[in-house]
Amino acid sequence: MLNVRPDGIYIDGTFGRGGHAAAIMERLGEQGRLFSTDKDPRALETAKDTYEHDQRFEIEQGSFAMLENLSQRHHIKGKVDGILLDLGVSSPQLDDPERGFSFRKEGPLDMRMDPDSGTSAAEWITKVSEQELTQVLRDYGEERYAKRIARAIIKARDNAPIETTAQLASIVKEANPAWEKNKDPATRSFQGIRIFINRELDDLADFLEQSLDVLAPGGRLVIISFHSLEDRMVKRFMRKQAKGDEFPPDLPVTQEQLNPRLREIGKAIKPGKAEIEENPRARSAVLRVAEKLH
Repeated sequence: MLNVRPDGIYIDGTFGRGGHAAAIMERLGEQGRLFSTDKDPRALETAKDTYEHDQRFEIEQGSFAMLENLSQRHHIKGKVDGILLDLGVSSPQLDDPERGFSFRKEGPLDMRMDPDSGTSAAEWITKVSEQELTQVLRDYGEERYAKRIARAIIKARDNAPIETTAQLASIVKEANPAWEKNKDPATRSFQGIRIFINRELDDLADFLEQSLDVLAPGGRLVIISFHSLEDRMVKRFMRKQAKGDEFPPDLPVTQEQLNPRLREIGKAIKPGKAEIEENPRARSAVLRVAEKLH
């Protein structure tokens, strides 16, 4: 879907552990370039170990929301042939208890994609109000029992600091009156706090706003989401840009006068049964693709 050309310029905004980057690099010739970003210092270590001597590749630590800044510094604004985002937490981040993302493994309650900056989940929970916590669980975690769970977390916090993932998971499970089938009752709460701590939806909104000016005409925007809030943002953005400018419904204007900037490529793609069996974490993935028109 990225339609990689050997001499093209591409951006992988979420390097992770380099799976997508490797697939892009395999298709690039000597003139091709791949720029990448990631908040996680361990992702940068992996990238440098793999591509340290490859002149076609460059990575910077930071959010994909710095897309426009990166493109200006490297003189590639308006020249990029494809941008890829694979949103959410990477498997190595989930699998390492020390990172504090997983409710299934005991570890410090951190949740930061860059553990060297910002506020950890544990620090935030020590000072957050019940009202703000409720809002985060409801808005970012889509947790229907947000108020009840927030109250339980605040009550537990007032008795003793909540410093580990196991502590928080236990409090949430106890406060959650209805467990969804095949889903841990702590899933939505952990998800909501993680998205808030890392400004994930804010970063995505900033990125989408910048993406069209960075892409070349015919350039592809490819985004994989694992969360309904993210996917909704991506879908609305692509549809709005494909529709073009807003005019009164009774005004006679041609499609060209509407000035659409994107063309959606196919429908949303979801993993098939075989892929989910091989990789259960892919079950909620949604891939959307659009192409810049001019």
